[in-house]
Amino acid sequence: MNLVNKIKAHQQQIQICSRCPDMIGPPITGEPATSKILLIGQAPGDREGDIGKPFAWTAGKTLFKWFASIGVSEEDFRKQVYMAAVCRCFPGKNPKGGDRVPNKQEIATCSHWLQKEIEILQPKLILPIGKLAISQFLECKKLTDVIGQCFMQTIYGQEVQLIPLPHPSGASTWHQMEPGKSLLQDALTLLSQQSYWQALKA
Repeated sequence: MNLVNKIKAHQQQIQICSRCPDMIGPPITGEPATSKILLIGQAPGDREGDIGKPFAWTAGKTLFKWFASIGVSEEDFRKQVYMAAVCRCFPGKNPKGGDRVPNKQEIATCSHWLQKEIEILQPKLILPIGKLAISQFLECKKLTDVIGQCFMQTIYGQEVQLIPLPHPSGASTWHQMEPGKSLLQDALTLLSQQSYWQALKA
């Protein structure tokens, strides 16, 4: 089975998953892309289930503006980069506002999907988006500790570079104010210099 078919078969399994009773399906997957870049978000929002793709609403518009600023359009990114998440279903709303953060059990239950994707794709560059995704791989008490830097790690047996990015949610002003604004630009500059990123524009 070739790589694309492996990923398609894997995604079919994700799409029928219903293991977390408090999560709201359907599970969301991106295109079955096979590049060496892997993007990892937190979890779908309430609109992604209807649209059927990750980062399809307000946060996505901001995220793809960032990527367009370093030369890759939304269309090209979605076609060429595998888009995953810590959790694949919408967690529901937090009574205090915003989306509920998935709990430890939900994260653990969903983690095997990501492990399998890393084993299949063998990525060289991972882009964790937002604190929840970043904290799966790096100590992240504050975003200022990690944004604007590149980290080398071994993840599920794969040597990868990690370039964390803040979450582009409209509920967060971190990336709009200093030092977040400058650190985001530092991160995007680092990303633009990566050969794997440059290959998306070829």
